[in-house]
Amino acid sequence: MSEHPNRCHTGGVHDGPFGDPAAWPQQDLIAVSEEFDAALTVEAYAAGVFPMPLEPDLMGWWSPMARATFLPGSLKVSRSLRKQAKRYVTTVDAAFDDVLAQCADPHRDGSWIDERIASVYAELHRSGIAHSVETWAADGNLVGGLYGIRLGGLFAGESMFHDPVRGRDASKTALMRLVVEMRRVGAELLDTQWLTPHLASLGAVQMPRDEYLARLAEVITLPMRRCETQAPLTGAELVENFRR
Repeated sequence: MSEHPNRCHTGGVHDGPFGDPAAWPQQDLIAVSEEFDAALTVEAYAAGVFPMPLEPDLMGWWSPMARATFLPGSLKVSRSLRKQAKRYVTTVDAAFDDVLAQCADPHRDGSWIDERIASVYAELHRSGIAHSVETWAADGNLVGGLYGIRLGGLFAGESMFHDPVRGRDASKTALMRLVVEMRRVGAELLDTQWLTPHLASLGAVQMPRDEYLARLAEVITLPMRRCETQAPLTGAELVENFRR
């Protein structure tokens, strides 16, 4: 583990704020810093790194040795998920702050989103870099969603949630809408950080760090088609995008 309290420099300027990946520790945590802001966060994603707090005054910077990703066409949409998705309406960037707040709920198991994270990602949303997808029940209540960062052809997913009572498969439905939007804007790589059984069941796969960084280098320079506000999609309209 490398500790760099200013800008996490570990190498040459051509390698971004974390230096040459070849010199990174052979572990998921590659650096620690006191500094944390929106600009450094964007540089981190472009270098294949993301932030996650370690302590109240220390930010950890992570690049998993095995990175979980979705590639074009890899999302598995089961018959039961299609059925559940038809119950909902999905939107994009309609309630970013609400999605962030739900993902940051301290009562959730494994909650890690603190005030620093929330403030920086809210700023990135205002600047058009962070985006949310919302899942709504028929009564108009927010029951699921996700948020993350978009750079070039990359969407880096940060967190997702669903209402355990009213939102069965609501986060999966948000993921379906995200994939539709990625197709629309030409994004080709969906980063989901670490592989879980839940993500694996949906078609996520692991890439070794070197392979992920090589793939990232290919997609990060793709043109950033504008993420214009889209009309809500009914569940039936959403599912139509995943016809076999």
